[in-house]
Amino acid sequence: MDLSWTIVLAGALVGLAVGLTGMGGGALMTPIMVMFFGVNPTAAIGSDLATSLFMKPFGAAVHHRAGTIRWDIVRWLLPTALPAAFGGALLLRALGDGDTLQTRVKYVIGGALLLAVTGMLARMWLDRRRGMGSADAEDADVRVRPVATLLIGLVGGVVVGMTSVGSGSLIIVMLMLAHPRLRANHLVGTDLVQAVPLVGAAALGHLLVGDVSLGLAGTLLIGAIPGVVAGALLSTRVSGPALRWALIVLLTGSGLAMWGVSGTPLVAVCVALAAVGTAVTLRTRRARPARGEGERTEEREPSPTMSA
Repeated sequence: MDLSWTIVLAGALVGLAVGLTGMGGGALMTPIMVMFFGVNPTAAIGSDLATSLFMKPFGAAVHHRAGTIRWDIVRWLLPTALPAAFGGALLLRALGDGDTLQTRVKYVIGGALLLAVTGMLARMWLDRRRGMGSADAEDADVRVRPVATLLIGLVGGVVVGMTSVGSGSLIIVMLMLAHPRLRANHLVGTDLVQAVPLVGAAALGHLLVGDVSLGLAGTLLIGAIPGVVAGALLSTRVSGPALRWALIVLLTGSGLAMWGVSGTPLVAVCVALAAVGTAVTLRTRRARPARGEGERTEEREPSPTMSA
């Protein structure tokens, strides 16, 4: 298969993952470019950011039409996120140059991937707690926490600018921690909208230092855009927890590989995570029908008032 079509296929697979799970774009695309196609880490980061700049507006437009965006939170995120993302791209140059830079960037990417995994696990735990607790609050009842939101923009911007990882995983988890009563669909919509200018600022920084391959980004987009659309259409029919655990296994393996872990230790960690994910997913599937039957039984039982 021609290399360009292989890259198109990689873009489609990553787009599919993003459409299905809402995360994993930079966390998958960058290590794929480095490990499978031999692209320099800095060029992979810049090209992935350029790809995301054109891919994320599709999801943001859907949430804009649905009215699931908290613009007040977006306005507090961007003042720190934009300069931090731009500066993060320039900060990479402080790590060295030539082969030394590329080696050190691999370690930075590996750390960001494992941080993204931690964020995904935290999000799953928080989602479960939210589901077990009281219903989500109305938007009017959720007040913005300006200082916390500015800090989220600062930290998230630096990580995204340096690694292209985190705009759809780390930032949304930090938003959940800062605004725990915010509705889930509003969290996703707000994160997607702020991610568009965020990755734009980071991509501009990488473009100025020559880290963006427009040809590579364009080739990725050929597959990524239809992949995102297909993933969004399939998202209601495929088990979300199973996909998220598959993504966790992939990101953990990629992060450890970037750190030079290989062979038996790498396989053992991935197999262990896969086993945990399978057990959790099966347990969740068994629990849902039981809760559903209980709810239907309660609905069928007439109340004393109705029977009277």
